[in-house]
Amino acid sequence: MDLSTTPDARTPGSADGGPADLVFLSGPVHTVDSARTRASAVAVRGDRILAVGHEEEVRPLIGPATEIVDLHGKLLIPGFQDAHVHPVGGGRELALCDLSAAVTAEAYRELISAYAAAHPETAWITGGGWSMEAFPGGTPTREFLDALVPDRPVFLVNRDHHGGWANSCALERAGLTERTPDPADGRIERDADGRPTGMLQEGAMQLVAGLIPEPTLAEQTEGLLRAQRLLHGYGVTAWQDAMLGHAPGMPDATLAYVAARLDGKLTARVIGALWWDRARGAEQIPELIARRAELTAGRLRATSVKIMQDGIAENHTAAMLTPYLTACGCASDNSGISFIEPEALRSYVTELDAEGFQVHFHALGDRAVREALDAVEAARRTNGLRDTRPHLAHLQVVHPEDIPRFRRLGATANIQALWAAHEPQMDELTIPFLGPERAAWQYPFGDLLRSGATLAAGSDWPVSSPDPIAALHVAVNRRAPEDPPSAPVFLPEQRIDLGAALAAYTAGSAYANHLDETGTIQPGKLADLVVLDRDPFDGADEEIAATRVLQTFVGGERVYAADDA
Repeated sequence: MDLSTTPDARTPGSADGGPADLVFLSGPVHTVDSARTRASAVAVRGDRILAVGHEEEVRPLIGPATEIVDLHGKLLIPGFQDAHVHPVGGGRELALCDLSAAVTAEAYRELISAYAAAHPETAWITGGGWSMEAFPGGTPTREFLDALVPDRPVFLVNRDHHGGWANSCALERAGLTERTPDPADGRIERDADGRPTGMLQEGAMQLVAGLIPEPTLAEQTEGLLRAQRLLHGYGVTAWQDAMLGHAPGMPDATLAYVAARLDGKLTARVIGALWWDRARGAEQIPELIARRAELTAGRLRATSVKIMQDGIAENHTAAMLTPYLTACGCASDNSGISFIEPEALRSYVTELDAEGFQVHFHALGDRAVREALDAVEAARRTNGLRDTRPHLAHLQVVHPEDIPRFRRLGATANIQALWAAHEPQMDELTIPFLGPERAAWQYPFGDLLRSGATLAAGSDWPVSSPDPIAALHVAVNRRAPEDPPSAPVFLPEQRIDLGAALAAYTAGSAYANHLDETGTIQPGKLADLVVLDRDPFDGADEEIAATRVLQTFVGGERVYAADDA
C-alpha cells in the first residue's frame, strides 16, 4: 500500500496524525495513476488523501469519528475538471428564455411565447440555446420573432453562442439598416435587398447585445451558484472559466466569483481565463497583470488569458486554410475570420508567456489552429520552454501536419468530445461545406493521443451539455448518447478508449489548470473525488452514458449527494 505522508500526518494512524476523517471501502477505485491504476480503498484526512490501497490495509486508519462510505462495488474516481466552460452564463440562461432542450422551430415558438407571457414586466426577452438546424441555412428571421413578441426587443443566442437572433424591435433599437456595415469581426445576415434578417454572426452580435441591460451582481452570483450546483451534480470539482471580462454577448462574470469566494460559497476550484479584447493590442497586458493579482485568492485563480482566434464552421467564420465550399460543392471566396492578425498574435502570446500567463486559445478551423501553434512556437523560441501550459480548445479541423506540433511545443489539446458525432448541424451545415478531405480531419482525438499530445477536456457549456459522462461516451463511441448502436460512427479511427477519455477529463484538465495536487487519487493529493453508480469499465462502451454520479467531494467535503446515494 502507498502510505506516503501528507503535510499533517507523518505516520498514518499515529498519535500525531490521528485517524482518517473519511474512508472509502469496498471499491473499485480508478486512480488515474499509471503506476497503480486500481485500488479498493481510500482514506482522507482533512482535505487530502491519506492512503490508497487494499481494504485490509486502510481499515487501521478508521477511528471512532471516521465517516465510512461503503462503495458496494461502485467506482470511485478523481473529480472531473472542465477545462473550458462558461458557468455564470450557463447558470443565468437557465433562468431566462431557455431553448436548449428543444430542437424544432415549432417548439421554439411555444417556448418563446410562453416565456414572454409569463414575464410581461421584462423589458428585453433574452436567453437562447436554439439549434441552427431548426431553420433553413441555420438562420432564423426577425419575422418569426415579431409574430410572437412585437412590442419588446428580443435577442436570443444560438446553441454555440456565436450567433444571435433579434426581432425587429431589437434591430430598430440598435439602428441596424441596410446601410449598416458589417463589423470587422462579424457579419449581419441580410435579405435580397440588403436589409438585416435578424441573424447576427460573431462580433455583429454586440450591435444588439451591447444594448441589453447588464444583469445585477445578485443575478450573476445566483447564476454562478446555480451552475456550481449543477456541475457538482455531474461530478465536476474544478473548472476553467473561459471568459472573464467584457466579451461579445456574455456579461462579465468576474464580480460574481469574487462575491461567492468572499461569502465562502465558492466550493469548486476555479481558474479564470481573462478575456483578450481583440479590438485592442499589447497595451492591455498591464491591466491583465493587475487583474491576475487582484483575482487570485482562495479557490479562484485568474492565471490564464483567453484569446478567441476564429469563429465556428457552421456559419463559415472558423478560419480555414482553404475556402469553404458553396452549396454546389464549388470553392467560395470565404476562408473564415482570423480575429487577430497572425503576426500580432505571435507578438501578444510571446509577451503574455513572458509574464507567466497561460494562453487559452479558441481555435476551431485548421488555419486558426496553425496560427495558435505558430504563436506558441514563437513564444517558446523567445522565452524558452516555460511552465505556462498553453492549450487550444475545440480543434474541430486540424491539418495532419499540425498534429505532432502539440507534443513538440507542449501545447495541450483541449477537446469538447460531445461535438464529435453525427448530428444535423454536422451533417447538414458543416460536412458539405468542408468537403471530404477536411471533413475527415475533424476532432482528431485518436491522432492527437497517438502523437503524444496531452489531452484535456471540457464542455463549453452552455454551448453543449456540461455532463462529462456524456462526453466520455462520445469520445469512446463517436456517437451521441441517444444514438443506437446501429447508428453510423463519426470517423471511427479517432475513437479513444475510456481510460484515455477519463484521464483527459481528470488528470489532463488538472494539468491544463495548473492544479497539480488534483486529477489523480494518490496520497498527498487533494481529496477531490466522485462516486459513480457503477464501474463503466465493466460494461459495454455503448452503455457509458447510463452512468450517474452519486456523490461529489471537494477537499474531502461532500458538495453533492444524489437522493439514492
